[in-house]
Amino acid sequence: MSSAVPTNHLICNREFVVGAVDPRLFGSFVEHIGRAVYTGIFEPGHPRADARGFRQDVLALIRELGVTVVRYPGGNFVSGYKWEDGVGPAEKRPRRRELAWMATETNQFGTNEFVEWCRLAGIEPMMAVNLGTRGPVEAGELYEYCNHPGGTALSDLRVAHGYERPHGIRLWCLGNEMDAPWQMGTCEPEEYGRRAREAAKQMRFPDANRSSSPPPDVEFVVCGSSSGEMPLFGHWERRVLEQCFHQVQHVSLHTYYGAPIERPVDALAQTDAMARFIDDVAATCDAVSASFKSPKRFTLCFDEWNVWTMDGDRAEWKPAWSIAPPLQEQVHNVLDALLLGGMGLTLLARVDRVKIACLAQLVNVIAPIRTRAGGPAWRQTIFWPFHDLSRYGRGRVLRSAVRCAARIPHVPISAKSLEKAEGNALQVVVVANDDGAVTVFALNRSDALQALVVELQGFEGLGLGWWRILSSPDLRLVNTEAAPDRVRPQEATGARFEGAKLKVDLPPFSWNVLRLAP
Repeated sequence: MSSAVPTNHLICNREFVVGAVDPRLFGSFVEHIGRAVYTGIFEPGHPRADARGFRQDVLALIRELGVTVVRYPGGNFVSGYKWEDGVGPAEKRPRRRELAWMATETNQFGTNEFVEWCRLAGIEPMMAVNLGTRGPVEAGELYEYCNHPGGTALSDLRVAHGYERPHGIRLWCLGNEMDAPWQMGTCEPEEYGRRAREAAKQMRFPDANRSSSPPPDVEFVVCGSSSGEMPLFGHWERRVLEQCFHQVQHVSLHTYYGAPIERPVDALAQTDAMARFIDDVAATCDAVSASFKSPKRFTLCFDEWNVWTMDGDRAEWKPAWSIAPPLQEQVHNVLDALLLGGMGLTLLARVDRVKIACLAQLVNVIAPIRTRAGGPAWRQTIFWPFHDLSRYGRGRVLRSAVRCAARIPHVPISAKSLEKAEGNALQVVVVANDDGAVTVFALNRSDALQALVVELQGFEGLGLGWWRILSSPDLRLVNTEAAPDRVRPQEATGARFEGAKLKVDLPPFSWNVLRLAP
């Protein structure tokens, strides 16, 4: 380790823990938008599709990615969706104008196909209900169709559709971004809070009141403000929770950050704003609990997050009314991958409050996986940091004391970024894995080499298993159909242990994963 570079110190003890990682932190999102569903996960007639139309090449990449839960069917789409259109014989399903994304929806993929696909992929389904143009009654009907064993009109309809066993969906989103002017059915917080409360009652009470079995393990996610920039942010969360305090367990957060290639330091510094966003929502939730004189602590569901450079996207949003038109198919570069890694570390560092998160989206639409209709599927650059986090970020996140020698000045990229300030050059999270190993995740957000010393207290006999880096002198590099592996992590050398201290030099603008094994 060179003495010419800044040396950053981190100390962590195996007994000092932020919290256990909920596996649902590594979720994703499939909405009926663009080619996320059609020619994404579902393409009947594709050479790699099974008899149900599920693309097996895409499923293989999703399993490799390590996704644990998927939110469906929206997003903005859900606020105009009639779930009845997407069940029953495919040839009898209606085509509809889809108003959120101005396309024609064929309804060839719906609730039952989604649940089948989740089971095949080993993924937990996370179902959203329409509280925009519909309401609590329709939400309760969808719940009955999916979860009631039988003997009622809607549960028997599911059986008639070929699904004798109930789907047993336990995680439900009560609408989407209901404070947003672009949302169908947008409303005031008190009105939405009442809708959410009554929807939860309609969905849970029928089963909870059955004397033959205990209440099901059902969890509800209520919509927080659609971004930290909204006029009512903070006030929205408080006023909504005051209406549905006793019925819901999780509050949603959404954010997207751009990564302008000409401002890499400023782009990567946005993770500090994301951290503050999480802390602000958690504080608001706690204030509501205090006002109810209750020990209840709401947990957070960050069910939309990603890197999204929106340049040119607005021009695509026009009423073409075509079927599954390409939309928001961002080609992600190395800088995008670094920023996504930093956003993932921000979630991981707050696992005491963030229990569920969904990378938006999974395939084709600002996604880690891209496909060509009738052709192959490949990994985008952002695939790799998410893969690393999902594979090696499970266990207990250790509370770390960090002393950074290097600071990075940054200026805001958008209103939701921090004001002009300084941040640490390194973003580091250490996870004690369930298999006895320890994983160190480190993002170098600066344009200079950074030395890192990690002192591990209470861990004996650890050695360096491997060190992988994702980085490039050219932050513009992307993966394509013709060059699908141009950007991927590379094995690195030079890290070493001195007693209980791990010492490593981290390259400029780099995503680093160090696996320490007994």
